[in-house]
This record gives sequence, structure tokens and C-alpha cells, in this order.
Amino acid sequence: MAQSISVSSSQPAKPSISLSMRFVGLGKSLATLTLLLLALPINATIVFISLLLNILTFPLKKKQTTVAVDGRKNILVSGGKMTKALQLARFFHAAGHRVVLTETHKYWLSGHRFSQGVDKFYTTPTPQKDPQAYTQALIDIVNQENIDIYIPVTSPVASYYDAVSKSTLSQHCEVFHIDGATCEMLDDKFAFSEKARSFGLSVPKSFKITNPEQVLNFDFSGETRKYILKSIPYDSIRRLDLTKLPCDTKEETEAFVRSLPISPQKPWIMQEFIPGKEYCTHSTVRDGVIRLHCCCESSAFQVNYENVEHAKIREWVTHFVKELGVTGQLSFDFIEAEDGTIYAIECNPRTHSAITIFHDQLQQAAGAYLSNEPMAQPLQALPNSKPTYWTYHEVWRLNEIRSFSQLSNWIKNMWRGTDAIYKFDDPLPFLMVHHWQIPLLLMKNLLQLKAWTRIDFNIGKLVEFGGD
Repeated sequence: MAQSISVSSSQPAKPSISLSMRFVGLGKSLATLTLLLLALPINATIVFISLLLNILTFPLKKKQTTVAVDGRKNILVSGGKMTKALQLARFFHAAGHRVVLTETHKYWLSGHRFSQGVDKFYTTPTPQKDPQAYTQALIDIVNQENIDIYIPVTSPVASYYDAVSKSTLSQHCEVFHIDGATCEMLDDKFAFSEKARSFGLSVPKSFKITNPEQVLNFDFSGETRKYILKSIPYDSIRRLDLTKLPCDTKEETEAFVRSLPISPQKPWIMQEFIPGKEYCTHSTVRDGVIRLHCCCESSAFQVNYENVEHAKIREWVTHFVKELGVTGQLSFDFIEAEDGTIYAIECNPRTHSAITIFHDQLQQAAGAYLSNEPMAQPLQALPNSKPTYWTYHEVWRLNEIRSFSQLSNWIKNMWRGTDAIYKFDDPLPFLMVHHWQIPLLLMKNLLQLKAWTRIDFNIGKLVEFGGD
């Protein structure tokens, strides 16, 4: 059941960042820069040895791996600061194609531009600030580099602008992305829920919220489950808040709800909270047919990926994309309830970082994106594929270890997995992301006295209040 309930609107107060929070951010930036400086010699040594061994073994490797490629393409990939863009670049480079990488001007410092899989790197205007200039910048790159296909790897905000620009950009090259109207529907958690329900697929009960009073006046007495509130426009800070409603007291409920920036311009969804196991997926789709698919156990802040075969989830996604008939990259979040029923929580119409688990099927993954040939079944991760993690996230987690068993599990996970950025024959991004890209972003925040909540090495940025 999905409903939209409405009452008279009022404007919430805009959140502000206090001076004390700014000084806390200053201290965090200095401390983090110090830690990264201490780690630099270790990282640099690993990368130097990798580069040296690659130089020494290059003639042998070239003789063993050189393969003639028919129909070599020039491929434009956006989202250059993010690991998933690096992964796509490696897919296409391994298959013999030429990759041009882009990012917005803010992230000119992308460490992934130093990958051997990237032939050229460009920056563009920020799409939400100047959509026309952004589209024109893409057209200029496409024409200058003779691009055959553009594959966006976007942030939550930018995916819509790439979708809107598709009609114009398609006059110059193939665009592997959905259209603007579909993107807007999928990004709207409430609209997506309604669409999935119309296809006969399972989703939680939900309500569209445009005013705090809708929640405060809601009769929870007849509900069997709690609810959570999620912003429909992407909110990098509050997206991790899973406060259950109603709270223990009416006063607590009111205080929490009124603290959120709910308005007609920034609607929220009040969604039934279903206890169970969380999963995330990535699907590469062409004309409504899944060509590459993976599913991983999930969490609120996901930085570890290990493929699991979940037939019910794959069937759900297969049904949904077939009904839509789209081409592009779609990611879903699911909950499997205690009774085994799966519920789609939301859809993100863009690349998921879980795609890093295809690190050992580079050429096959490239074919799943580029080929029009029918496939008997979608490409999936190999049964023995190593899980992926981000080393610097894992090192940070050492602070949370409180027992020997936790330490043993941490060591086990590190041993059995592989870093998503580091690759023996392409090691420079591992050095440049951690000791160029992130430090420069920290120094910029330091000079501007800006607050940040955490570093996401996966997507290559600082998560900030009011950030991207």
C-alpha cells in the first residue's frame, strides 16, 4: 500500500553549521592528514615495487596477453573520482578499447586519471549548477575524442542531468543511460514504490510526506510495524538515520520529525520498516534485458562486497527491468523478511560500487556492456571471486575492534578479499587516491574551515553538510 497524504505546508528552519563544528572539522582534517602522511611511505613502497616488477615483466606479459580486438571503441566514462568508474575503465581497457574519463571541475585531482586504463582525462562544469554548459562540455569531449559510447557513472544528483542530456548527446554518440522521465521516477522513492507495485512486485507500505504534520497526525495504532523517514532528494548525511517511528513518547516523535527539512520542495517518504537481511544489487541492462548482475549483503554504509546468489531478488529485478524496457545501469536495495519475502526498498538509477566484484572478469564485463549479441544468462561473479574492500576503510575500522574474535574476523576478511582500487598491473591509482586526491580535498576544507562527517575512499570524496 502506497499513499500520498497531505496537509497545509510550512517551511522548516534551514540547518546551519556552528563555528564549533567547523573547528572540530579543522582538528579532524589535521589529524587525518597526519595519519595519511604516516601511511605514505608504506603505500609508496608497495606501488613502487609493483611498478618495478611490471617494467621487468612487461615484454613477457605483452607477448602473452596481446589480443587483436575487432571494432575497437572510444568510450567516455564519467564519475572519475569514484572506484566504480575506475573499474569500468579497467573493463574496457582490458578488452582493447580506449577510455576517456571525466569528472566535474571540483574533482580535477582524481587519482584514477593516473590509471593505465585511462587514455585521456577531462573536467566538466557541475551539472546541477549549469546543465546546458555541462551537456555542451560532454558534446565537445565526444566530438574531440571521437567517442562511440558514453557510459555515465554518476553521483545521485548527477544521474538525472545525464538522463536529461541523453536526447541531445545521442545525436553525437550512443548513451548507455535511461531517459530523464524514467530517471526522475526511479530516483523518487515513493514514485518507484508505486511503479513496482503496479508491476505486481513486493514493496513496503509507504506514504509521501511534504509536511511534518502528516507524520505527527498519523495514526500508528493500527500498524503492525514501525516506520522510518527517508528524504526523497538525496541527503548524504541523513540517509543513514534509521530512527523508528513512532518514538517512545509523542514529544520525542515531534522533536525528531520537526528536526528534519521536510517541505513540498523537499519531500520525504515514510516507509514501513521491515526487519530482515539487507541486500544491494547492480544490474547492467540493455533493452529491458539484464546482461550483468550481482547481489551482495548490504548495510547502511556499505564498503565491502561479496557476491551472493539470490534467485528471488534476481527474478524481481528481471521482472522490473523487462516491464520498463530500459537501457542503462540500475541498482536496488532489498530487505528479505523473516518469512522469506523480499521487498525492494529503493532503486538508484546508476552504477553500484558492487560492480568491483567483477575484478577478475574484465573482458567479459566489457562485453556485457558493449555487445548486442544475445546472452543465455546475465554475467555473474565467479563462485571463487574474491570479495572487495577498501584498505583505508578497513584500517579505520580497527578503532571499532574490542575483542580478539573481532580482530580474527577482520584479519580473515582482509586475507580472503582484495582491495578494490589496488591492482598489481595498475597500482598508481592506489597511491594517488589516498595520497593526492583525498589530502588535497582535506587541505581545501582546512583552508575554508568546512565541516565534514567522514571520508569515503570508495567514491573519492569528503561527505559534507550540504555537499554533493
